[in-house]
Amino acid sequence: MDKIEKLKEMIDECNNIVVFTGAGASTDSGIKDFRGKDGLYKQKSKYPAEYMLSSDCFYNHQEDFFEYYKNNFNCLDIKPNDTHKFLKKLEDIGKLKAIITQNIDGLHTKAGNKKVYEVHGTIHKNHCLKCNKEYDAKYIFNSKGIPKCSCGGVIKPDVVLYGEQLPDKDYLGSIKATNEADLFLVLGSSLTVYPASGLVDIFNGKYLVIINNSMTPYDYKANLVINDNLAKVCKELLKKY
Repeated sequence: MDKIEKLKEMIDECNNIVVFTGAGASTDSGIKDFRGKDGLYKQKSKYPAEYMLSSDCFYNHQEDFFEYYKNNFNCLDIKPNDTHKFLKKLEDIGKLKAIITQNIDGLHTKAGNKKVYEVHGTIHKNHCLKCNKEYDAKYIFNSKGIPKCSCGGVIKPDVVLYGEQLPDKDYLGSIKATNEADLFLVLGSSLTVYPASGLVDIFNGKYLVIINNSMTPYDYKANLVINDNLAKVCKELLKKY
C-alpha cells in the first residue's frame, strides 16, 4: 500500500491526533532550518549559531545577538505552506486536537490553528526586562541596534534560547496532549533537541508517524516513516480531504 494512503487510513481511524512540528515544517515557506545543508548551523557568523542563540550571548553580547536575530528570524511577511494548510484542515474536521511546535515563526497560528503549544516560544511576543511591557515583533525588527522600551529597558524576545528552560504552560500542555493522543504525528523534526523531542518517549497511543527529509533517532519506534519533502506529502494529503 502507498505510504500516503496508509497514513490517511490511520488519520481516518483516529480522533485525537497531536502533531509535533520542527523546522522542516516551515522550510517550504522560505524559512531556513538549522541542520539542513543550507541551515543556520552551516552559515558563517561571528560566533557559532548555538552561541548566537544562547542566553549567554543575549546578556553579554547584545549588539551581536540582535544583529544575528534580526537577520535570521524576521518572518513577518512569510506565508504558511501546504503543511500548515493541511494541519488547519485536520483541525477543521475535528481530528487534530493540538499542535506542539519547536518553531518560533507563528505560522501555525497564522494558518488559523487554535490549539498551538509553542514550546520554544515565539517571535511575536517580546517583553521589557525592566518593566515587563510587551511589544510585538514588528517593533523589534524595525528597531535600530538593541531594541529599547520607553522606560529604557532592553526588550527580550520571548523565544527559548540555549541555556533557558521551556515555558511551563506550553510544555505542560504539550505533555498532557501527548498523553491523550491516539496518533502522534511528527513533521519536519530531526528529533534531536531535548526536552521537546522527549515527548515521543512518553507517547503511548496507537500510532507514531514520522515524516522528515532524513532519518531520526526515533524511526525504529514509528509505525510509519516517510522520508520525503514534507510540504509535498501534505499537499497530497490535502487532496484527500
